[in-house]
Amino acid sequence: MDTPVRSVHLSAPGRPEYSRVLTTDALKFLAELSRHFSGRIDQLLSRRRERQVAFDTGAQPDFLPGTRTLREDDWRVAPIPDDLQDRRVEITGPTDRKMIINALNSGASTFMADFEDATSPTWDNLVRGQANLQDAVNRTISFAHPDSGKEYQLSEKPAVLLVRPRGLHLPEHHLQVDGRAVPGALFDFGLYFYHNAHNLLAQGSGPYFYLPKLESHLEAELWNDVFVHAQRALGIPQGSIRATVLIETLPAAFEMHEILYALRDHAGGLNCGRWDYIFSFIKTFHAHAQYVLPDRDQVTMQQPFLRAYTQLVVKTCHRRGIHAMGGMAAQIPIRDDAAANTAAIDKVRADKLREVTDGHDGTWVAHPGLVGVAREVFDEHMPQANQIARQRDDLQISADDLLQVPQGMRSESGLRHNIRIGLQYLEAWLRGQGAVPLYQLMEDAATAEIARAQIWQWLHHDTQLDGGAILTEDGFAAALYDELIALGNELGPERMSEGRFEEARDIFESLVTDDEFALFLTLPAYEALMNIEAQEMQWNKP
Repeated sequence: MDTPVRSVHLSAPGRPEYSRVLTTDALKFLAELSRHFSGRIDQLLSRRRERQVAFDTGAQPDFLPGTRTLREDDWRVAPIPDDLQDRRVEITGPTDRKMIINALNSGASTFMADFEDATSPTWDNLVRGQANLQDAVNRTISFAHPDSGKEYQLSEKPAVLLVRPRGLHLPEHHLQVDGRAVPGALFDFGLYFYHNAHNLLAQGSGPYFYLPKLESHLEAELWNDVFVHAQRALGIPQGSIRATVLIETLPAAFEMHEILYALRDHAGGLNCGRWDYIFSFIKTFHAHAQYVLPDRDQVTMQQPFLRAYTQLVVKTCHRRGIHAMGGMAAQIPIRDDAAANTAAIDKVRADKLREVTDGHDGTWVAHPGLVGVAREVFDEHMPQANQIARQRDDLQISADDLLQVPQGMRSESGLRHNIRIGLQYLEAWLRGQGAVPLYQLMEDAATAEIARAQIWQWLHHDTQLDGGAILTEDGFAAALYDELIALGNELGPERMSEGRFEEARDIFESLVTDDEFALFLTLPAYEALMNIEAQEMQWNKP
């Protein structure tokens, strides 16, 4: 469907409720962003691929020699806005209406509304999510549960809102500008900024973002230029945008100072994206057998490479006068098992205690039921708004520290658990659900990436499992078949037949067995999602 905007085409169904999001002026703004920055994004993605080839042939990440002076010099980022001074507990989740209200009312300091790892990028999820955020900013959001009739309203003092757009690698095929898909990152950022920036500033807040999957300071420079351009286009004062960067790729861990410097007028801090970081460690070294990881449940935050990385985030951020945010507690409350629930809460408490005593200024939780315990720990050990003044000059962290291979067992049970997580997450994702509670943890795209990447690594490096057998393609196929049967018994034939398990199995099997390591599972999964949407549109035609 051609739009009133020159060379802008929408290949998605139009619905009345979309009209206030996809306005002519908003589409013009998106087209302008795309024309200015899409080519540069292509160049940066090409640079990522070239860098990965170097890692595949023996190069290792390291601190950049050309920016050593920048790392050693004294400089600080722009002062922190008042409503971002205290970020002790951040809750994250997708942008559906009920989730937004519950998260904003949860007692957390901030809420990160997520268009990335916690959202399946169906057209409906993306556009409705933007409409929901408009209502949240305007304080008009409400929700009535269709079954119970329960009413959900926004409280008088909701959490501060931040938004995470998709990573630079993900396209938005529903919207083409000059014959090419708009980058998903620009689509998500642009719509939220265009519709809400002025209102947020009028309320004494601002347009605040999280930036995912960055791999270098050059990508941070791109985002800074996007921010400058967007603020100028809308007449917003420069520096109004604040962006917290997730350090969730191994290459980015070596460029923290450079990333903050690139964003120094718009920096909101750095965050320890632990699950994607583990995936990135596998991806970076997938070609090398000496970097094969143990079972996921053994790659804990006590592993030396993760301790080094999280402490380096604290040291770097505090030196530059900005927040160092801790990672996600993936546990969820377990209502039908008191002992299991107590164990889960104890794990959360220990995790948050480690973070606050290391010097983090805040932390993440995935469920409103965990806000209280995280806040309790941070309140006890960080009575002030943050602890940025606490310098960690005692920490001396080297490249070798960041590259230590985690130790532990590779087991048959670990293999099977990865298969179950990967299959069920992909199946839910293809049905439009991006955050999925599985086996007492909240799973998203990052943890599913670990599941498939770990099996690929074990399979392609002839890894010996705990029973002594080498994992082969036949062994994986047998385990995959067994786990599908087990899932059928667990979920029932009706759920299996109505779901997307066949497509999920095909994608997962290909990701694990292909000779080439896929950079992101969401790329082939997105193609499958587009095919599903196209079929549904065809079936719904009169």
